[in-house]
Amino acid sequence: MAGSIVAEREGVVVGVDTHADVHVAVVLSSLGALLGSRLVATTPAGFGELVDWARGFGPVRCFGVEGTGSYGAGLARHLGAAGHAVVEVDRPDRRTRRLKGKSDPVDAEAAARAVLAGTASGCPKAGDGRVEMIRSLRVARRSALKARTQATNQLLALVLTSPEELRASLRGMSLPRLVKVAARFRPGPLLDPAAATKLALRHLARRHAALSAEIAELDRALAQVASEAAPGLLALPGVGTDVAGALLVAAGDNPERLSSEAAFARLCGVAPLPASSGKTNRHRLNRGGDRIANNALWRIVLVRMSSDPRTRNYVERRTKEGLSKKEIIRCLKRYVAREVYRRLVGVDEQ
Repeated sequence: MAGSIVAEREGVVVGVDTHADVHVAVVLSSLGALLGSRLVATTPAGFGELVDWARGFGPVRCFGVEGTGSYGAGLARHLGAAGHAVVEVDRPDRRTRRLKGKSDPVDAEAAARAVLAGTASGCPKAGDGRVEMIRSLRVARRSALKARTQATNQLLALVLTSPEELRASLRGMSLPRLVKVAARFRPGPLLDPAAATKLALRHLARRHAALSAEIAELDRALAQVASEAAPGLLALPGVGTDVAGALLVAAGDNPERLSSEAAFARLCGVAPLPASSGKTNRHRLNRGGDRIANNALWRIVLVRMSSDPRTRNYVERRTKEGLSKKEIIRCLKRYVAREVYRRLVGVDEQ
């Protein structure tokens, strides 16, 4: 009885373990008492049913949702559009799962308790604007790039192992020339290895050409959307469409969800982590974070090290101080992260 009174006064917390077809939700009172659990379908009707059921226990303080970037994306968008507070919850670590076991209600309860304890406080990406458009286009582009690389490797391997007469005619050709020539092959009847190799080369070459056209079309679309989403970011030295897209996707459509530039740096894995003990006071390299965004910052730094006078002067000064090239790049990535964050949230660089 007391638990329900507290829940009505301070609000309940809902934890959700997400899956492809169903979500499992658990409601906790503000004191951590388990009030109920429910399984709902991953449809708008199911999401509405979840909200109505949770409200039956009292005012809902917030929803803690696992997988807001995958299975829980639809639910997070639905709750956000309805004005509910949503907290992004990481799945429990392996040690916790070993101690408490694994089931959907257990995971949902763990999500709710993480919100109550304050260990989960992240705001999920909105996923309802131009950055979500960029993310979708980048998924298709990355897939096409991998497929084209595979086709390229197979094309070159077949040329290398082809019959000598065919190999001699193709030897020394550049890749664009090889694709153009192989795409026009007419192997004729399949009576010998040369004819079969020509047929295989023709298919690979045409696949390569089709993928190149697909990548070019996606690049044009990405350039258009990225220029509309963050013209200030693209104006920074060393930032092109691909780099800007990676950083925008890392921040999301609502970069204000990141509390500070330090939070963005940690998200990108460029904020050194404290590793002090006793009389030793030091920091260690952060190997976590979004590695694609980390790579984007690395690419910006490399471009600036070769073409930006201010960066070159910094590298020269730090080299004289005894820092290695790797250490200097790490420092520069941290500085660039601060600059990028200010453009993402619309704060002009001082």
